[in-house]
Amino acid sequence: MLMRTDPFRDLDRLTQQLFNGVQRPVAMPMDAWRQDGSVWVKLDLPGVDPDSVDLNVEKDVLTVQAERKPETKEGAETLISERPTGTFTRQLFLGETLDTEHIEATYDAGVLSLRIPVAEQAKPRKIEISSGGRKELQS
Repeated sequence: MLMRTDPFRDLDRLTQQLFNGVQRPVAMPMDAWRQDGSVWVKLDLPGVDPDSVDLNVEKDVLTVQAERKPETKEGAETLISERPTGTFTRQLFLGETLDTEHIEATYDAGVLSLRIPVAEQAKPRKIEISSGGRKELQS
């Protein structure tokens, strides 16, 4: 399915705590679950122009890249700046059981939604048992 841990994120989190004593909020928070033969992923991207969102799949890695531009005009005096801006990237490590050829993506109200179907060969299937006379299995 999806890789649940990201060692680099844990290292980044530890570094932030050691040097700043504070933890930065994740720029692209995500929820993921499996339901109805698919893996569903939702990423929060408030204030991001949908045209700046880029999705790429290479082998078993899905990369989501998005850009949030600053809204201040040139010459404006910034009083508070807490909303992160710039380019954000998140990688999801997909298992071989997912069908990366049929990923569906929608963007609505600042939320990027992905549906990644489970590959047919990975879905549970029932195996029929034949009855009747004794048959030898061929090897």
